[in-house]
Amino acid sequence: MSLTIRQKVFVACVVACVLLLWFITTLQSVLEPFFIAALLAYLMNPLVNRVQGWHLSRTLATVVVFLIALLGFVLLLLILLPLLERQISLLIALIPKMFHFVQTVVLPWLSSHFGVNLNLKLSALQDAMAKHWQDAGDIVSKTLQGLSSSGAAVIEGVTNCLLVPVVMFYLIRDWRGVLKGAKTLLPKAIAPTLIQLSVQADEVLGAFFRGQLLVMCGLGILYALGLSLTGLSLGLFIGFISGLLSVVPYLGFIVGFLAALIASFAQYGMDIHMAYVVVVFIIGQIAEGSILTPMLVGDKIGLHPVAVIFAVLAGGHLFGFVGVLLALPVSAVIMVLVRYLYQCYLESDVYQHEATDA
Repeated sequence: MSLTIRQKVFVACVVACVLLLWFITTLQSVLEPFFIAALLAYLMNPLVNRVQGWHLSRTLATVVVFLIALLGFVLLLLILLPLLERQISLLIALIPKMFHFVQTVVLPWLSSHFGVNLNLKLSALQDAMAKHWQDAGDIVSKTLQGLSSSGAAVIEGVTNCLLVPVVMFYLIRDWRGVLKGAKTLLPKAIAPTLIQLSVQADEVLGAFFRGQLLVMCGLGILYALGLSLTGLSLGLFIGFISGLLSVVPYLGFIVGFLAALIASFAQYGMDIHMAYVVVVFIIGQIAEGSILTPMLVGDKIGLHPVAVIFAVLAGGHLFGFVGVLLALPVSAVIMVLVRYLYQCYLESDVYQHEATDA
């Protein structure tokens, strides 16, 4: 029995997914720098295309964008590392007050309202944290000491740091050639359908990567500035963490809101500053739902929040760091295939025949 075009596309997609999973599982540790390089190349390719429109060659446009990105990354590190070090030092100084707040306010409230009696030895936990974090402010030196204790870790880290930009440069430069070569390998009978699906997947991935990254950065800046304006010492740290965690729906809001309330109480006590924190996060949620997400991401991804959480956890459990990186992009592509299969089902004889009988 001969297969239809849609059936051939379905079989090809299933086989490709199985082979991809086997490939990732087998070469997980080797593929990490290549995945990172491919992701960065994919994100930077539209910018290279725009620079190439200034009548530059592809190689020269790639060099220009690559140097700009490298300079921006170095400047970002020079700005953020001192800020992060100061914020961590402030966090360590506020830890005793936070533990006191939990011990004297949170636990009695849980006990009186819900009958939950938690006998937590917070003093022992605080002493253990202080013992291990007393020198946490010196991030750079601690990192260098950890790396120097393992020659293999140093070699692997240096290799990955050198490999990622090199692979990324060649991928960006040869991006069009890679796509053209992949297109010539497609079976002619199903090539138009596969190309159409790949275009839809590219729209979804572009909406996710570029849009969601901009949303994360926007929320991080909004929360960091808002909390800093309220006078919160840890405003920058909590704000950027909230923006980073916002890739998972509501996680950034919940973690940031609770952390900001505790930090505000530890710094000022029960006063108007806690209300300021509430206002900042309400404004952030309104901005995310009404401005940032509709404008930068839209509704192209179509992933339910529960599906997003499951995808991130499952990807991390199955493939570690690579799985976390690929969880949402792969889920978005799977959604494109699911929509395609759903449309195939609606046009199939089985569905149409049942509809006619009804």
